[in-house]
Amino acid sequence: MTGLFLKAKKKIPLFHNRSPIIAILKYLGVMLAVCWVLNAGTESIGYNWQWYRIPRYIFTFEDGQFTAGPLIQGLMVTFQVSGISLVLSFAFGLTAALFRLSDSIMARVLARGYLELIRNTPLVVQLFFIYFVLSPVLGIERFFSAVLALSLFEGAYASEIFRAGIVSIHKGQWEAAYSLGLGRVDTYRCIILPQAIRRILPPLTSQGISLIKDSALVSIIAVYDLTMQGRVIIAETFLTFELWFTVAAIYLAVTLTLSVLVNFLESHLRVRA
Repeated sequence: MTGLFLKAKKKIPLFHNRSPIIAILKYLGVMLAVCWVLNAGTESIGYNWQWYRIPRYIFTFEDGQFTAGPLIQGLMVTFQVSGISLVLSFAFGLTAALFRLSDSIMARVLARGYLELIRNTPLVVQLFFIYFVLSPVLGIERFFSAVLALSLFEGAYASEIFRAGIVSIHKGQWEAAYSLGLGRVDTYRCIILPQAIRRILPPLTSQGISLIKDSALVSIIAVYDLTMQGRVIIAETFLTFELWFTVAAIYLAVTLTLSVLVNFLESHLRVRA
C-alpha cells in the first residue's frame, strides 16, 4: 500500500510529451514560422501590407450604430447556402442510403447511379450544369441552383456515412424489433437510426465542414457569398493577401466553432447512452 501511495503522489512533469503547454508552444512556433515566411516572401516582391484598411470591410461602428461590412454580408449568404444545403444533403444522403439497403432492384440501381455520377464528376462541372442547363428549364435562381448542386454533391458522400452507420447496427436489433411487431419504417425510426446517429455523428460533422468550405465555389455563378465579396473587394482595392487571409480566417473560425459544438453534442450523446 505504501508503494501505491507513493506512486500516486508522484508528480507529473509539467512539460511531458502530452502536455497542453507543449502543444501550444508547438502551435505558436509553427505560426511564427509561417508569418516569417509570408513576410519574407512579400518583401521580396515589394508588397506593402495594409491591414489597417481591412476592418472597414468587416464592420463599422459609428454614432453607436453597428453596420455590417461586405464580408459579414457575404458570410450571411454563406450561412444561408450552407444551412439549407446541409439539411437537403442529409435528406438526399439518407434517402440514397435507404435505397441502397432496399429490397427493390430499381431503388438500388437508382441510388448506385446517383452515387457514381456525383462522386466521379467535379463539383464545378455540376454547378455549371445545374445553373446553365437545368435552371432555365426549371426556372430557378442562381441561389437555389447553388444550393441544389451542393446538396446533391455532399449528399452522395453523406449517403455512404448513413449506410455504414445503419449496417453497423447488430442484426439482433432488427430481430428484436420484428419480434415486437414493428414494421420496417418504425424499426428504422425508433430502433436503428437513433443508434446509428451516435456512431455517424463525427463523420457527418466532417462532411458538414467540407460543405461549408465547398460553398466557396458558388461564387463562380455570381452568388455573393463570403468568397465572392472578397473577390469584389480585391478587384477594387488590390488588397490581395490581406483580404484572402481575412476570408480564410473567417472560414476557419466558423468551422472550428462547428467542430466544438458537435464535439459537445457527441459527448452529451455518449453520456446519455
